[in-house]
Amino acid sequence: MRHRVKGRKLNRTASHRLATLRALATALLREKKIKTTVAKAKETRVFVEPIITRAKNDSVASRRIIAKDIQDKEVLKELFNEIIPKIGDRPGGYTRVVKLGRRLGDAAEMAIIEFVDYNDIVERKKPKKAKTEDAKVIEETVVEENSSEEATEKEIIVDEKESVEAEVVENIEESPEAKAEETKPEGESEEEEKKEDK
Repeated sequence: MRHRVKGRKLNRTASHRLATLRALATALLREKKIKTTVAKAKETRVFVEPIITRAKNDSVASRRIIAKDIQDKEVLKELFNEIIPKIGDRPGGYTRVVKLGRRLGDAAEMAIIEFVDYNDIVERKKPKKAKTEDAKVIEETVVEENSSEEATEKEIIVDEKESVEAEVVENIEESPEAKAEETKPEGESEEEEKKEDK
């Protein structure tokens, strides 16, 4: 019989179970909210809450004891400098476990474990109508940008054509044949054209 046996084995050896709980606790302290199975969430709650209670007393001894379980230095600093000032007044019950339903694949019960005083981090989903309106606005801006880009490309092409035509006209005016034709009298040029036609 399993009467009054405390804790869950989580289908792991003792060392593996301790490593799992340390990793989950570190992730919870870093992210303030994590998604895991219900059993792991409840075990993480039992593991993390004494750590937070001990962190209320900011001493070298308590930092060293907590550093055995929370081995990420940045998370440890964040615990003492940000988390404790925010939730230090609460007399226990720092976390909340919210069940989500069953996972596809193995049908394991899933849950979210989060800090009670960090509800402002959770982002609420916007209605789907707002997303479609945003998409329309984005499409319109993209179309406007494309049309403005095409317009500038057309202007550049027109400018290039005009500059090429101006260069051709200048080259013709500067060529020696054009100068010779300008210096000949009108009668002679007409006679030469008739000879060329024959």
